[in-house]
Amino acid sequence: MNLIVEIGNTAVKAAWCDGMTLGKTFRYQGEKVMDFITSLSDKEKPEVMVVSSVYAISAADEKILSGECSHLLILDKEHTRLLKEKDLPEYLTYDRAAAILASKYLFKEKGCTLVDFGTTLTVDFIGENGKYLGGNISLGCRTRFKALNRYSRALPLVDTPAEAPLLGDGLQGSMASGVISGIEFEIGGYIGLYPENIVVFTGGDAIYFAKRMKKSIFVVCNLVLMGLALIADEYVKNL
Repeated sequence: MNLIVEIGNTAVKAAWCDGMTLGKTFRYQGEKVMDFITSLSDKEKPEVMVVSSVYAISAADEKILSGECSHLLILDKEHTRLLKEKDLPEYLTYDRAAAILASKYLFKEKGCTLVDFGTTLTVDFIGENGKYLGGNISLGCRTRFKALNRYSRALPLVDTPAEAPLLGDGLQGSMASGVISGIEFEIGGYIGLYPENIVVFTGGDAIYFAKRMKKSIFVVCNLVLMGLALIADEYVKNL
């Protein structure tokens, strides 16, 4: 069994996998990231551990992780070789890269518009030939609500509403509708750029926004982990 780990902006996700088959998914939010990872490998050492991180893994942490598995593959901004091999730009974080690789695997020879609803909202485009066309980054849904509260003295902190009408009828309703409708219009515009593409949503708010879109959407909640499982499987085959 291989262990795959995604260290994101606000949380860590991990899963055991056998080839492309994912086992139970674990989630952690806190400061003791290494303790969380080693707790998963205490009972059984993985053959391969793949750790994707939005920040650089320190030499000390890499040493700890190396002792927890037979083979360790670090994917962070200091380790960009895999991005070059996959013909992806080096500025991409590996969570985006993994989602792109998983989309190409799931929808072979199909153009894809990939939207990840996380702390940030990322939109990436894949051509029919599998070539990465580029993508954009903006604030995620909850990040937008927090920004309204933080940078305006008059606005409260609003949570994502169960329902949001197009137009608000009060202060909090206007904020909720403004953020939710704004994201809908934003995503609708991106989908319109390549209307023939398959649209794939992933991330924490993927189901929420998929239900609000008129176009048929594929929701793949563990798309990044699937991409990391694919990377781990290829790594094992090349050992």
